[in-house]
Amino acid sequence: MALGPHNGKKTVSITRILAKLRLCCNVSKSFLDPNRAKRVNRRMKKLLILAVFLPLASPFQVSAQQERAITTAVPFLTIAADARASGMGDMGVATSFDAYSQQWNPAKYAFATQKSGMGISYTPYLETIVNDVSLLNATYYNKLNDRSAFAFGLRYFGLGEIELRQTIDQEATLVKPNEFALDGSYSLKLGQSFSMAVGGRFISSNLRFQDGTQDSQAANAFAVDVAGFYRSPELAYNNYNGRWRLGFNISNIGGSLQYDEGGQENFLPTNLKFGVGFDFIFDQDNILSLNSEFNKLLVPTPRDFDGDGDIDSQDNDQYQSIGFFNGIFESFGDAPDGFGEELKEVTWALGAEYRFREAFMLRTGYFNESEEKGSRKFMTLGAGFKYRTAQIDLSYLFSTSQVKNPLENTLRISLSFNFGEEFYND
Repeated sequence: MALGPHNGKKTVSITRILAKLRLCCNVSKSFLDPNRAKRVNRRMKKLLILAVFLPLASPFQVSAQQERAITTAVPFLTIAADARASGMGDMGVATSFDAYSQQWNPAKYAFATQKSGMGISYTPYLETIVNDVSLLNATYYNKLNDRSAFAFGLRYFGLGEIELRQTIDQEATLVKPNEFALDGSYSLKLGQSFSMAVGGRFISSNLRFQDGTQDSQAANAFAVDVAGFYRSPELAYNNYNGRWRLGFNISNIGGSLQYDEGGQENFLPTNLKFGVGFDFIFDQDNILSLNSEFNKLLVPTPRDFDGDGDIDSQDNDQYQSIGFFNGIFESFGDAPDGFGEELKEVTWALGAEYRFREAFMLRTGYFNESEEKGSRKFMTLGAGFKYRTAQIDLSYLFSTSQVKNPLENTLRISLSFNFGEEFYND
C-alpha cells in the first residue's frame, strides 16, 4: 500500500485512505481529522500506523460521540486467529479441545485426545481495501502424560508495505510495520474433570520507524494468562447422552506498552472470558454442540475525571496514570453511568457445531457488542473436514451492524494435525 504517487504504482493519498477507513471500520474521528492527516503527511514524526491501523485493528473502536469505548494497545491479540473459533461467532473458551486452544483456553490441552498436534491459520484483514494485511497463527502442543501438557503459539500481524514521503516528488521510504506475540502454556488436570493452565506471553509492537532524529524501536511487553476448564463425564438422558463444558480465561495480564520514552502508555487488552457449552450426543456418529461465551475487557473505562463535561488531554493523562493491576479491579465498577454501562462493556456470543463421525463439521455463530461500546454485531458460518490426522477449517463473516467489520466477507482458513498416542479422558 502506498501513500502518495510513486512511478505509476497503485497509490492512495492519506486523505483517501482515511476516508475509506472511516466507511469500512468506523475509525474514531480523532484519527480521521483531515488536519491531523495533513500534519502527519507534513512532519512524519510519528508512525502513521498508530494514527490509522492501530484504531483500525482494534475491535473496540467507535465514533467520536462514543468517547467511553475502551481502546487498547496490540488489539490484534483479540482477533479470532483460527477458522474453527471464528466460525462459531469468535468463541473458544468452553468449546471442546482443538489445536488452537492456546489463544482461547490453554487448560483444554490437558484434555487432548492425542499425544501432540499443531495448527496453522491465515486471516486476511481489510481485504476490501488492501491485499497485504493479514494475521498468521501457529500453535503446537504436546501431552507429557495423561494429566498434563505444554503448548507454544505464535501470532503475527503484518500491516503490509507502506510508502512514506514528505513531498510528492521525494523518493519514498518503504516501511513494513508489524506486531507479534510469542507465548507458551502449561496445563494440568486437578481432577478427572477439571484442569487449569498458566501461560506467559512476549508481545512486540513494531509500529514505529526512523524519522531522522531517532532510530525505530519496537514497544515490548510481557503478559500472563490464567485459565480453567471443566469437562463433565458423558451423562445419560432420556433420548441422548450429553456432556457439559465450562471454561474461563483471564488473558494478557501485564503492564502497558509505551512507544516513546516518557510518552503515552497504552493498556494491554487484559480480558476475562467465560463460557459454557453442552454436547448433545445422539449416537456415535452425530454430535451437536451448543456454546455461549461472555467477554469483558479488564481495562478502565475512559471518563471525565475533572467533571468539565469533556474528556480532554488532562483526563487522558489521569487515565494513563492508572496502574494495570488497579485497572483490572476498577474495570468492574468504573463506568460513569453505573452498572448499566458496565453490562454494555460485556460482549456475548452464541455458537453451534454439528459433527458427523468426527470427519465433517458444520458451524454457525452470532456475536454481539453494545452500540455504545463498539457496535460489533455479526453472524458467522463455518465448516471443517477431517481425514486421518489432518483437518481443514473454513469460516466466513457477515456483519449485521451498520458499522463495517474489517473481516466482513473474508474467508479464513486453518489447517491442523493431531498425531501420536491416543488418550481417553473419561
